[in-house]
Amino acid sequence: ANGTTLLEALDAILPPARPTDKPLRLPLQDVYKIGGIGTVPVGRVETGVLKPGMVVTFAPPSLTTEVKSVEMHHESLPEAVPGDNVGFNIKNVSVKEIRRGYVAGDSKNDPPKGAGSFNAQVIILNHPGTINAGYAPVLDCHTAHIACKFSELIEKIDRRSGKKLEDSPKSVKSGDAAIVKLIPQKPMVVEAFSSYPPLGRFAVRDMRQTVAVGVIKSVET
Repeated sequence: ANGTTLLEALDAILPPARPTDKPLRLPLQDVYKIGGIGTVPVGRVETGVLKPGMVVTFAPPSLTTEVKSVEMHHESLPEAVPGDNVGFNIKNVSVKEIRRGYVAGDSKNDPPKGAGSFNAQVIILNHPGTINAGYAPVLDCHTAHIACKFSELIEKIDRRSGKKLEDSPKSVKSGDAAIVKLIPQKPMVVEAFSSYPPLGRFAVRDMRQTVAVGVIKSVET
């Protein structure tokens, strides 16, 4: 029998391209205060590279500070790349000023900003009633967990082809897909899926379950 062995096939699998060439996005999972060191935010690099000496901006509050060191498993790193879970020590920012759900980025290269509103394609998975404009469930996007208002149902679409079925529907229900405009009820960082995929997907949580999932098309600051 010709063909490849399993090992040859596995060897031929290319490692996934890690998005190091994009600007930095690092959603914070936690922030620690460590005696003698100071404030240490912790999170996973989603895109770009984090290095000591970089000047980072934390959004939404737009705080800017220098990174003193980057650590993983108690070892200093010369740089952290996508997929790395790291802690990094920063200057002159107190542990009270930043929190989980904030996003760190490079102050000089497309720094993250809070979103005023965003348009997303959502699929309603299981919601007992109908969803109308004004609905304000909690969105889980990267590490943020924030209520967002469905301010406008822009169009109902076919969930497979994406073709428009109806403009400005009155409501949507389980099984429907729609383009909607969402307004965060507190400052929140999200990105278009096309630019930063890990910050452009979300789950809609209500009644202790996931009622919808979505992909962000565009963001207005």
